[in-house]
Amino acid sequence: MTGPSHKDRDAVARRRLARVPAAADPEVLAVVAELARRLDARSTEIAREMSVMMAHEIDQLDNDANLIEMLEASVQGNVTTIIHVLANDIPIDHLQPTTAAVEYALRLAQRDVPSNSLVRAYHMGQGDLMRICHDEVSALDIPARLTLAVLKHTSDVVYSYIDWITLYVFDAYEQERSRWINAQGNLHSAAIHALLSGTGSDAGSFESETGYRLDQNHIAVVAWSTWDADALGFNALDRLVRDLGAAAGADKSVIVTAIDRRTVWAWLPFGRRVPAPDLQVLSASVPLDGGTRVAIGLPGNGMSGFKRSHEQARAAYSVATVPDTPGRPLVSFGDRGIAVVSLLSDNLDATKSWVWEVLGPLAADTPGAASLRTTLSVYFANGESHLHTANQMNLHRNTVKYRINKALGDPVIVGRDKLDLALALQVCELLGRSVLRPLG
Repeated sequence: MTGPSHKDRDAVARRRLARVPAAADPEVLAVVAELARRLDARSTEIAREMSVMMAHEIDQLDNDANLIEMLEASVQGNVTTIIHVLANDIPIDHLQPTTAAVEYALRLAQRDVPSNSLVRAYHMGQGDLMRICHDEVSALDIPARLTLAVLKHTSDVVYSYIDWITLYVFDAYEQERSRWINAQGNLHSAAIHALLSGTGSDAGSFESETGYRLDQNHIAVVAWSTWDADALGFNALDRLVRDLGAAAGADKSVIVTAIDRRTVWAWLPFGRRVPAPDLQVLSASVPLDGGTRVAIGLPGNGMSGFKRSHEQARAAYSVATVPDTPGRPLVSFGDRGIAVVSLLSDNLDATKSWVWEVLGPLAADTPGAASLRTTLSVYFANGESHLHTANQMNLHRNTVKYRINKALGDPVIVGRDKLDLALALQVCELLGRSVLRPLG
């Protein structure tokens, strides 16, 4: 059964508008336009702060970097639209919802995030924006009578916009949720989520429902598309996971479930055999140029191993999906530094500040600093041996000595704990530009 189209949802939302702002005097509109100009100058900052507040205050909105990025895009789109409406006195019923806002609602539906979290985010944003508007209008040198009129008109516009957009995205969410549940019926999604959350029944019931044995060795996988979902789809990700299982020597009974249109979770079964997959062979099975990437956990046994390997795969995924990280086809929780960096990536702003404090000029996003970071990292990994570092990097020993002396001789780094230095270098290698100091 086909759900309502974009036009149908738009028509419903328009009909259900609670109220439309009354026409305002030209004097009021002129001040509102000035308010919009001031908001526009701060729009990026406003959207960023709102997104951080929502992700922090509302459960499940900060589950991974992709959701946070989509949240910020949605907030930015809505803030920009409201500013445009205020600046140009545009009727609410002439608007079209931003693509980012609709896509974010659909993604929350696919991730089984409660719809009240979506609605609450909009109302929290409304309150935050009105607080900012009050502060900006209070800073204007205008009579109290005009101040009240401007705030009333602004409040009416913002309320009407939020009323309209929440109706629209809520309808989109509900339709997508219904479609998604039906699509997942044969993928055992409910059984898997119940087992992972600890709300499911015993192992025997899970195995009976899914046909997947828990009393064996597993490796968990998260596979995702970095391209538009419609360009790849679940079937392609399903084939990718099964090809990965074949390359790893897994049994044929791989279990796969869709998490959203661009992400699947899977487990590769190995029976009684303890798997020792060759990561280079597995990486070759992932067509990076096709927009796909994979994160895997370590081998685990039984129900606890099923859960723990999945936790590890998601931790590796959290590192790989930080914006501007180096693109690799496959990331394993067992890769050097991934386990620790996955914890640090949960608070990227604090991690970035710490990296800058520890590395000083070495944290700069420049080729010269990158060369020194790489050399110093290899040097620490080789037990501080100039010779072994030179051999691994195919450099002359004197070149290595020069770079190490230059890196360690900086006043910011002198006296720093070597463990801190090595970890900060690992963070830079894995998280890339997201933690480096930009030029300028």
